[in-house]
Amino acid sequence: MEPIVEMRNVAAWRGGTRVFDSLTLSLYRGRSTAILGPNGAGKSTLLQLLAREIHPEYRETGSMTLFGQARWNVWELRSRLGIVSHDLQVGYPRHASGGDVVLSGFHSSLGVWDHQVYTERDHAKAQSVLTQLRVDHLADRRYATLSTGEQRRFLLARALVHDPEVLILDEPTSGLDPRACFHYIDLIREWMRSGKTLVLVTHHIHEIPPEIDHIILLAEGQVLAEGPKTELLSDRWLSRTFGTPIQVLAGNGFHQAVPAGKSTAPDRSNTTDRPNKPDHHPSSSASASS
Repeated sequence: MEPIVEMRNVAAWRGGTRVFDSLTLSLYRGRSTAILGPNGAGKSTLLQLLAREIHPEYRETGSMTLFGQARWNVWELRSRLGIVSHDLQVGYPRHASGGDVVLSGFHSSLGVWDHQVYTERDHAKAQSVLTQLRVDHLADRRYATLSTGEQRRFLLARALVHDPEVLILDEPTSGLDPRACFHYIDLIREWMRSGKTLVLVTHHIHEIPPEIDHIILLAEGQVLAEGPKTELLSDRWLSRTFGTPIQVLAGNGFHQAVPAGKSTAPDRSNTTDRPNKPDHHPSSSASASS
């Protein structure tokens, strides 16, 4: 499989905090993956690395490539890698219209500006994506007046106008009611069924659609384990990852986490029973702690 991201011994800082000390992680085109971990695991920093909003600390033994390249023009990269993050949703200008949110994806900007040029083809593509996501009737509404779910769909449309090879979503259904949540997941599933690759970064188990079959467990700035969903979405592994007793329930291809009662959560430091499947990368699960 062609690598999307390859990180080897990556160190990264967020503000004055070293979040990753020696992170090794790979994502591949054609293998949709969920990166699952608790708050503070390093998920937001990982997203910033992928978006090139921050860069790894320089070290001779460390490396990071995206689509096989270490250096990228960030505007070219964003046409191949669509990212919808919580930070983007919170930080997007509130006065922008829904239609302008989508158009801004062509320039990877926050808002539409006078010096930017949009062709008839750009407008037609934006309209097509808005219709596909069923928010075309809201195109003239101000971003600030849209519901959380509506904002998410406009930001998803913004990411999709380039028809990217890979889509990275950050906790996409957080704050949505069940109807909006199910609709958003249906949109994601339809997109994956078209042959695209999804990377889902979350701590919400229910967000993981059936089409995702590979899991990376992230905790305390290191990859705890990675492997097939059937193996890692288990009571043992989720209890260890989140540091609390968890029971996993499954139905219709989806999973949900519920309290497991009085059992003691497994110790994350116990590495004797990590998965060892052909597609499991021991070097990833043995990354140094932060």
